[in-house]
Amino acid sequence: MSMTPSLRPLEHLDPARFDTPAILKQLIGANRQLAEFKGVVATIPNRNILISTLALQEAKDSSAIENIVTTHDELFRDAAFPDAPNNPAAKEVLRYRQALSVGFEAVRKTGLLTTNQIIAIQGELERNKAGLRKLPGTALKDGAGHTVYTPPQNPDDIVALLGDLEHFINDPARFDADPLVRMALIHHRFESIHPFYDGNGRTGRIVNVLYLVQQGLLDIPVLYLSRHIVRTKADYYRLLQAVRDDDRWEDWVLYMLTAVERTAADGIRTVHAMRTLMQDLKQRIRAQYRFYSQDLINNLMSHPYTKIDFIRRDLKVSRLTATRYLDQLVEGGFLHKQKIGRSNYYVNLPLFQILSGEPEGTR
Repeated sequence: MSMTPSLRPLEHLDPARFDTPAILKQLIGANRQLAEFKGVVATIPNRNILISTLALQEAKDSSAIENIVTTHDELFRDAAFPDAPNNPAAKEVLRYRQALSVGFEAVRKTGLLTTNQIIAIQGELERNKAGLRKLPGTALKDGAGHTVYTPPQNPDDIVALLGDLEHFINDPARFDADPLVRMALIHHRFESIHPFYDGNGRTGRIVNVLYLVQQGLLDIPVLYLSRHIVRTKADYYRLLQAVRDDDRWEDWVLYMLTAVERTAADGIRTVHAMRTLMQDLKQRIRAQYRFYSQDLINNLMSHPYTKIDFIRRDLKVSRLTATRYLDQLVEGGFLHKQKIGRSNYYVNLPLFQILSGEPEGTR
């Protein structure tokens, strides 16, 4: 198998090179924030609330890195009305969430993160069965159109490299380093193999969070690392390339550890705000309406934009009853009613603002 020196087996790296004072200090901060985030997430009894909402945030930001840009308004409307002719970018983002879900279920069932699972994730993301690259010609270019890196071109090399990466992912004993250091190495290697015709960046970022789940650092895949990456996009691509050109692994690892620490801190704030909102809704709706139920609260917290069919399904009531419940919540100031085509949707404005960081007037 012939390839560039930067694609030698990861085990050939000396784990001791990552024991620098800067990396060890950043590891302490990243692990502390990640552990706190995991604990805060566990305080939300219904984990589907966070999977529905935070996974959508990760999907939006990861897609934005690839210049697939949508607004929160478009995204939440498309989640409520997937058959409506909305922004195609929103549909791509929703496919990301579905791909993340496919990967999470596989990791949860098997305890492994395999090549076949990664292929399935990418297939769900791109909605095709193209699989691994079989044709040469793929090259990564900079903003000026210059080729900065040519990934493996031989299909046999791609298969062999992914096989080696699979062993590295699933056998921590092969590299004696903190799981967060291993995650950084895994992400770089996956992006350098660039095994698919399309969707490599988004698939690689799904692999990041699934690896944290597999390693027990998270219970559910709700750390949206892409928020940090999209804010520091130039650094992300520069440091990816610096490893290939100059073997600057330490700089890359520091960048990824910083991403974990900052996004975990963001996540802690977001989940705290969601928990506060949930308690407020629970107390005020229970005090005002006889139709209060935990299923209703779960629905309102899982869908920034809910609709009659969601209430019918989750509360197991008739369409007429679901409509009455929602309209009463609008009258009580809990929801904001809007129209799309002939259908109504109901916006949980405080939840929208927590997730988007956007004031009401930007919708």
